[in-house]
Amino acid sequence: MAIYLTLFTMFFKIGIFSFGGGLAMLPLIFQTVEKSGFMTADVLADLVPLSQVTPGPVAVNAATYVGFDAGGVLGAMCSTIGVALPSFILIISVSSFLNKFHESRVVTGIFAGIRPITAGLIASAVVVIGKTVLVTGNHINAVPAVIFVVSFVLAAKFKLSPIKITLIMAVVGVFACS
Repeated sequence: MAIYLTLFTMFFKIGIFSFGGGLAMLPLIFQTVEKSGFMTADVLADLVPLSQVTPGPVAVNAATYVGFDAGGVLGAMCSTIGVALPSFILIISVSSFLNKFHESRVVTGIFAGIRPITAGLIASAVVVIGKTVLVTGNHINAVPAVIFVVSFVLAAKFKLSPIKITLIMAVVGVFACS
């Protein structure tokens, strides 16, 4: 029973202290889950693509994955509710406040401060995932590095759909990595 409370509490804290959505939450999820001993960095690296290709928000998918791995269906439920509950409570509480004060300098200032934090947290997730996926020991893994660069170019320069990029690179991975 303690594992379910631990999973709920762990993901509730992640939900409270994370801004910017699932990708921005990933560094905190990684640190917390690895520190708790529920998963290793290598297993967590698999969590990102799995969370990306399954329907739903990345943070919820990640929480569900970790919870299921640690405590089965009930663990998945506890983790998922834990990570989603703070946002639900916050949105219900703040929605009327923002409607009344959306032109306030304080509210505008808060969002001006939160936006760069979000970008920084997403960049941090890229670094954490990149180290795990692209580097082994002291050398760069060539095929994953090429897949990373080509995916980045397809998304940033050519604005190709993430779904198409995922499908294309999955096929490339099958042929290049198996």
